[in-house]
Amino acid sequence: MRETDIEALRQLPLFENATAETLRVATAGALLQPFPAETTLLIEGAPSDCLYVLLDGQVELHASWNGSDTVLSIARPVSMFILAAIVLDADALMSARTLERSLIAMIPGDAVRTAMRLDPHFAGAVARELAGGYRGMVRSTKNIKLRNNSARLANYLLTLRAAGGFGAVVRLPYDKRVIASLLGMTPESLSRSFSALGTQGILVSGPVVTIRDVSALEAIAKPDPLIDMHAPRCAEIRADTDAEIWASEQTRTSCR
Repeated sequence: MRETDIEALRQLPLFENATAETLRVATAGALLQPFPAETTLLIEGAPSDCLYVLLDGQVELHASWNGSDTVLSIARPVSMFILAAIVLDADALMSARTLERSLIAMIPGDAVRTAMRLDPHFAGAVARELAGGYRGMVRSTKNIKLRNNSARLANYLLTLRAAGGFGAVVRLPYDKRVIASLLGMTPESLSRSFSALGTQGILVSGPVVTIRDVSALEAIAKPDPLIDMHAPRCAEIRADTDAEIWASEQTRTSCR
C-alpha cells in the first residue's frame, strides 16, 4: 500500500490516534485491491488471515446453517470487519461478498496482533472497538428477543428517519429480502408487518416509505435508548462490523 493509502486508514477510530510507527507495523504487508461485484471475500468457517477495511463500495456479511441463509450486516465505507476473529486468530463466523465494485484494504492478522503487543495504546483502541461491537450485539439480541415484528420494523424506520434528518419520507437502503434478514424476519413476515403499520400512517411505494404519523409509529416502536440507535440520550461511536446485525449504518450507539 502507498503511504497515502495507509493514511486513509486513519478514518477508522482504530487507527486515528495510532503513532506513525504503530501504523507502519500494523499495516506491514497490507494490500489495497479493487474487487468486482459478487466477489466472495471470506468463507464462513475458514481461517481469518486478514482484517478487511472497506474504503469504497458495499459488502454483505452473511451466514448459513442447514440450508438456511441470513444477512448479518451490510458494510459501508469506511468500515472494517472480522476484527474479533483477527484478535483471536480464529476461524471466521461469517462469509463476506461484495455487492458492488469495492475497494478493500487487506491487513495481515499477524501484523495487527504484533502492533497490539508492541503498543498498549493501540491494544486499547482494539479493546474499545470490540467493546462497541459487543454492545451492538447485545442491542440487537434485545431488539430481536424482546419485540414483535411490527415493533422491530417500526424502530428500523425511525432509525432511517433519524439518519435522514427526521423528514417524513425515508428510502429503504436495501431490498426487502435483506431488510427482513437484518430484522430477524422472513420476507413474508416483513410484508405483513408493513401492512400492519399501514393502519398507523405508513405508506410504502417501492423503496420509498412515507411516515404520515410519527407519534403513531413511536407508540408501536416504544424506542428505548438501551436498544435503539435513534432513541435520545445516546452518543454515536464507531465499532467493528462483526457484531452489528440489524443497524442500517456502520455507526453504533452507546448510552453512557
